[in-house]
Amino acid sequence: MLLDIGAVWCHWCHVMDHESYEDAKTAEILNRDWICIKVDRDERPDVDVRYQRAIQALTGQGGWPLTGFLTADGEVFYGGTYFPPDARWGRPGFRTVLLSLAKLYRESPDRVKAQAQEITRHLTSSAGAPKAGSLAEQLLDDGARAMARLYDSRNGGFGNQPKFPHPGACEFLLARWFDSGDPQYRDIVRGTLTGMANGGIRDHLGGGFHRYSTDARWIVPHFEKMLYDNSELLRTYVAAASLLPPPASPDGRSRSQTVDDDGALYRDVIESLVSWITDVMSDPAGGYYASQDADVGPADDGDYFTWTLDEVRPLVTAEELDVLARHYDIDEAGEMHHNPQKNVLWINKTVGQIASALNKDERQIARLLESGRMKLQDARCARPTPFIDQTLYTAWNAMMVSGVLAAAAWLDRSDLEDHALATLARLFDHAADPNPSRGMRHAVGSTVGDILDDQVQTANACLDAYEATGSHRWLDRAIDLSNMVWDHYRADNGGLSDRPRDTGGEGFLDQEIVPAQDSPTPSPNGVAGIVFGRLAGLTDDDRWRERRDALLGVFAGSTAELSVFGATMLRALDWALLPLTHVVVVGHDEPTTRELLRTARSVYRPRKAIHWLRPGDSADALPTPLRAMLDGTAPQVYVCAGTQCAPPVATVQDVAATLRQFHRSASQ
Repeated sequence: MLLDIGAVWCHWCHVMDHESYEDAKTAEILNRDWICIKVDRDERPDVDVRYQRAIQALTGQGGWPLTGFLTADGEVFYGGTYFPPDARWGRPGFRTVLLSLAKLYRESPDRVKAQAQEITRHLTSSAGAPKAGSLAEQLLDDGARAMARLYDSRNGGFGNQPKFPHPGACEFLLARWFDSGDPQYRDIVRGTLTGMANGGIRDHLGGGFHRYSTDARWIVPHFEKMLYDNSELLRTYVAAASLLPPPASPDGRSRSQTVDDDGALYRDVIESLVSWITDVMSDPAGGYYASQDADVGPADDGDYFTWTLDEVRPLVTAEELDVLARHYDIDEAGEMHHNPQKNVLWINKTVGQIASALNKDERQIARLLESGRMKLQDARCARPTPFIDQTLYTAWNAMMVSGVLAAAAWLDRSDLEDHALATLARLFDHAADPNPSRGMRHAVGSTVGDILDDQVQTANACLDAYEATGSHRWLDRAIDLSNMVWDHYRADNGGLSDRPRDTGGEGFLDQEIVPAQDSPTPSPNGVAGIVFGRLAGLTDDDRWRERRDALLGVFAGSTAELSVFGATMLRALDWALLPLTHVVVVGHDEPTTRELLRTARSVYRPRKAIHWLRPGDSADALPTPLRAMLDGTAPQVYVCAGTQCAPPVATVQDVAATLRQFHRSASQ
């Protein structure tokens, strides 16, 4: 069998489709010698993860397209990623590979079988299994130091190239800085987020972020945009914007992408990302689309997003061109290999630097930049637009619900909150399996179910919805999903398998996978640990503490070596090992109470559990010290960090100040 796993957004999948699968001579070989199976990795991540492991074991690398050559039992005996039609770039030609392997399969079946069995034995060995350990705060320090060793102090981010965003690592280090006061962690987060915000990995005209950067400087991306990346990045930038003002320039004014004295870099990132989500990626009835392609054809490589100087010149005035060229580094020589005249837009000079160089007022430069940028955006909208996959995947939608709810509170945008809640309601209306023990299906309208990621991400989004609305239906749904996961997904080692225990399948589909790494989305075991930790704080039920600790103990010995790929697991350990902050907003459903609640949600503080109690509601779920403080006054906000409680407050300013300062050293 020939197994091709690709994705609608994958550029090299499009190239291989065009070069090989649409070629008549290649099709003749395929139809004669092979049973061909094509899988969309977004639709079947459980298939993808198992065969990616096999190809990585065989070749040392994975990715898409995945090209696997399988026995009749579904075992891999050869494979790779992209194969050109004819030998080039050190890769064998696809037709040659097809003919050679078909001959090998017919003439040397024992050799093929032995190779397949060796790969299968390797995959079923203990190599790569999570390491158990005791839960200790030292794990957080070790994990943070492991991340710091990978930090690129020149460009921001982790490692060299290619460079991925790793927002989970930024969130974990932001919490480490909040708790420890170590400025190293603050600087890593700031350097990474600012580097991405200024780099070509960010779409400076349309908003949002591309999947990753091919270079260390964040300039030349792979241009596809993924919902899951942007959901995490939205949440991370909101957290950083709440806690970290952009770095100050020598004259005391904050640097910004557009107006230097506005300090608006992170706000601009958040607002432009939200605009892309609402204008391009949102279903009005509720729901967020899965991805936007990098290209509009196999010969195209990001041409929709890039510009030659000759393309820009006739669209703008001479003054606008001068400012745009300086700001976005638009020149005769661009960055794209397939067309060296094509420029990726990235921030090379700030407004203040351009104003100083041209001896002009900063406001004038900002106006020229904005008018020129709008003309480029209008012209880009007239180009053929990369395809948008409108599938509503459950886990990715739940992740974006969480991101949008965070942005809605920080931006004070009730329209964003309404759409996020409508999306979550739509998931339960159209993606929940009729059998409650099966939880959520993989997408709206899909028959595929039983995927751990969909269950835990939806549960996490339900907790965000509960904290935003105070509605117990969301808390109850999170509890139901979490109970179902605990009952049906536990693996032999005590972790959670990516599919229920009783789910079998052909070939590698019967293998038990207990995902610990963030690759490419957050580890569902880590997300489950966070959900259990949040449920412990919101319900005061020891059952969730016990489940949280039992689950995390399975992975505790692996977290430091996983480094940035273990960020979600480390965030879950953070919930388990350090004190929670309980925020109780008491008041009727009226504007003053809602503003207090919005402030409590929008001000960053790690491990925050928010309760909205209407007068007369039961306070049984609150810790004993908090219950003792409630005196019936409303509207009022109570904040307790661990076992210490601040005096009650009743203004948004006092709520914000308490969350930022209470039980935190002055140096932080």
